[in-house]
Amino acid sequence: MSNPLKKLAGQTVIYGLGTILPRLINYLLTPLLTYIFTAAEYGINSELYAYISFLNVVFTYGMETTFFNFNSKLENKTTVYNTALVSVLLSTAVFTLLLVLFSGQIAEGLSTPGTIYLPQFIIWCVLIIASDALLAIPFAKLRAENKALEFSLMKLGNVVVNFGLTYFFLVLCRESYEQGETSFKASLYNPEIGIGYAFLANLIANLLSLLALSRMYFGLSFSIDFALLKDMLFYAWPLLILGLAGMVNETLDRIILKKLMPDKEEAQIAQGIYGACYKIAILMTIFIQAFRYAAEPFFFSKAKEKDSKQTYAIVMKYFVIFCLFLFLGTMLNLDWIQYFIGEEFRAGLHVVPILLGANLCLGIVYNLSIWYKLSGKTSFGAIISITGAAITILLNLLFVPKFGYTASAWATLAAYAGMMLFSYFLGQKFYPIKYNFRALFVYSCIALGLYLASALFKGIESFYLRQLLNNLLILLFAFIIYKLELNTIKKLSST
Repeated sequence: MSNPLKKLAGQTVIYGLGTILPRLINYLLTPLLTYIFTAAEYGINSELYAYISFLNVVFTYGMETTFFNFNSKLENKTTVYNTALVSVLLSTAVFTLLLVLFSGQIAEGLSTPGTIYLPQFIIWCVLIIASDALLAIPFAKLRAENKALEFSLMKLGNVVVNFGLTYFFLVLCRESYEQGETSFKASLYNPEIGIGYAFLANLIANLLSLLALSRMYFGLSFSIDFALLKDMLFYAWPLLILGLAGMVNETLDRIILKKLMPDKEEAQIAQGIYGACYKIAILMTIFIQAFRYAAEPFFFSKAKEKDSKQTYAIVMKYFVIFCLFLFLGTMLNLDWIQYFIGEEFRAGLHVVPILLGANLCLGIVYNLSIWYKLSGKTSFGAIISITGAAITILLNLLFVPKFGYTASAWATLAAYAGMMLFSYFLGQKFYPIKYNFRALFVYSCIALGLYLASALFKGIESFYLRQLLNNLLILLFAFIIYKLELNTIKKLSST
């Protein structure tokens, strides 16, 4: 068997350039915003980005994965690209027009206290979503053509511009304004806009990315193969349901807090605290995203090989092992990681291990999802995600009024764990793969045991000694993995 990990690992590393570095740069926006703004003000950011996540799914309606599927099967790849891109282009124009026209009514429906510029924020958010949609298929084409480096550099450039503009508006322009200067920088800052500059910076960065990728629109015939489009939409609609259900699991909690908590101002503060603490789980989220970008085309390309199922099982094992490292690395260094968010937001740190566990389960779900994507049974993916969404909604409705965002964190873990189990058992029926769950269970227990053991060090007054001991536990986990996996690693390295 050829080494199944070399190509995937290499692609994941390169895609990591386009996801890990940008996310890390974007991560720096969290301390920037949480040290400048109150939890209530940051709550506006958390809530509107939750809506952006939902609408990104609607605007692209599963066309990225659909493009990969048809691009890998059909000879006329230009027709596939043209049909997918023109379809998204036309639908984006319609959706954008409708949302911009009703932005005032949408702002009133959100009932967000504290800003008179909310309708403007919403228009900027709609344009962010629209530009994201127009970038989706060109980015997917780069991935399908294995142009991982170009993809990554484009993603990196987008986030660098976004961060740079946010810093410019909220630090440089704000300081000039507060010092009473009459400079151009000072004139660009309006304190009433405040947190809204984060949306404006994002929008400008997206527009520049569209300009940079405009060549991928050149030569576009703006014609649709309607027979092909019908097949693509039939394949895509379950993915749309799957994506919406996934967003329910991922972001609904930041929306529903305000609906379920009786005190709306307190709820907006909770949105801010929960949204900031969610960002601390960023390293695992970043890795999962980088892996997902690399894995989807990789899994499709391996499908026809006779050892493909064995490959998928190996990938799953090392994926989980790496995620366990990230869990320990985050939790055993939380003493200093917590300073990436403002002091007001640290009241929510207790939800971080719960969210890390939830993200681990989500990553396993992405691995397991290959069975219904390859077998064409994408409707099962929708059923799995709807099940998770139902768990999310039910648990939030039952427990958020009493326990607030802590209940939201547990609901997220329960939803992803439920999806993981449901997907596994369905997959074993329709597309059986012999995953080494015995090893995964053992490694997970070891990681959890080391995390619990770190509680013994909490009474140590010396910060440096406590950190040293915690990181020795991480090294111990690495040593255990090395000893248990040495033979497998040697075998894979020799192929």
